[in-house]
Amino acid sequence: MSSSLIENTIDVTESRLFACRCCGSRRLESVVDLGKSPLCETYLSRRETLMAESFYPLHAFVCRDCWLVQLDEFVSGREIFRDGYAYFSSYSDSWVAHAARYCDAMIDREGIASDARIIEVASNDGYLLQHFVKRGYRVLGIEPADNCAAAAELKGVPTRVAYLDAATGQEIANEWGQASLVAANNVLAHVPDLHGFVAGLKHLLAADGLLTVEIQHLETLIRLRQFDTIYHEHFCYFSLHVLIDLFERHDLRVVDAELLPTHGGSLRVFVRHHDARKRVQDDEGRARIDAILDSERDAGLVSLEGFRRFEREVQEAKWGLLEFLIAARRRGERVAGYGAPGKGNTLLNYCGIRTDLLEFVVDRNPYKQGRFLPGTHIPIHEPEMLRERRPDWVLILPWNLRDEIRDQLRSLVEAGTRLVVPIPEALVWQGGDWKPWKEM
Repeated sequence: MSSSLIENTIDVTESRLFACRCCGSRRLESVVDLGKSPLCETYLSRRETLMAESFYPLHAFVCRDCWLVQLDEFVSGREIFRDGYAYFSSYSDSWVAHAARYCDAMIDREGIASDARIIEVASNDGYLLQHFVKRGYRVLGIEPADNCAAAAELKGVPTRVAYLDAATGQEIANEWGQASLVAANNVLAHVPDLHGFVAGLKHLLAADGLLTVEIQHLETLIRLRQFDTIYHEHFCYFSLHVLIDLFERHDLRVVDAELLPTHGGSLRVFVRHHDARKRVQDDEGRARIDAILDSERDAGLVSLEGFRRFEREVQEAKWGLLEFLIAARRRGERVAGYGAPGKGNTLLNYCGIRTDLLEFVVDRNPYKQGRFLPGTHIPIHEPEMLRERRPDWVLILPWNLRDEIRDQLRSLVEAGTRLVVPIPEALVWQGGDWKPWKEM
């Protein structure tokens, strides 16, 4: 890099992010600058592609005191979710299956009584709570996007359209009661006001209840160059070190933790009130926590060392993907994309990929079909378009679902189309494995 990370320390008078969201420190270091990008879940109509489009700086910083990685807030979370949301969890079969396994595991772990209350925050389209409904539990979803909430109601999942903060959490607890189980899966990153959100969770949690929180694990993000998961709708990126600190500030205790394969590498933490009587901590939970903390220390996530090489590695991933696409197009080969996830829009905008390199993408979500990707204006079609046009290559943008999508496209692959994923580098499905494209 042209300058060291130390030299990139920002002057808080020049940044809109005046203090760390967790500890309030003003000592923020640059981690990676991805340029400017539009909101990743803002899919455009044809008319909107002819109009001015807003781009915002996409620059991640790390706090040198608590090690939370975070973005500046250019558009509030409330604004992002105000007019609905384009992501519906149920379009991923593997994610719905993950939710079903969670339901079974929590019932087994906690021995949840049949009259217990269960809450999910950011419940989306009811993908998770539907499994508890089938078991006869009383559930409540809390979801800020009204279109997702409406889809959940159709599944029989009662849903409150609300953006959780301390006041909303207290209000719901007073009206509906506290829950024996509160789930918050892949939502904490979307929250600019961390302390207000965690205070809301605390209000919702019964005295001896269990809170589970799933996040993309920062260690995996850094190690596997998952830079495309950095976008404006994600304000924060967490390690277990940071989560323990965050919850302790609210008199909540992380009592167990486990690593998950979802989203390319996730972390689930189990949290209770400090004065809870029920299994506050056991030896196995403590051992799992210690092992993850040790791994994070070894990865350099509680010092600047773990972040020093990341920006260069991100640039290498970008250059490699562009080399692959340019080489394919020069050979006269056609490339299409599968999926229109938020992370795909970070990737395409950062790499400067337009329709000259990627003709179109397909997505199972009808909300996105017939629209265009933000920034790049690549058209989005229904999945059948792949079989109609039969491209030489399909670039799988939701790379965390690459095996699920590979199975969905089996007939296309058997007909000669080849598959490639962009992260952690351009990898091609060949000989029963994902291999670097230069080794083809």
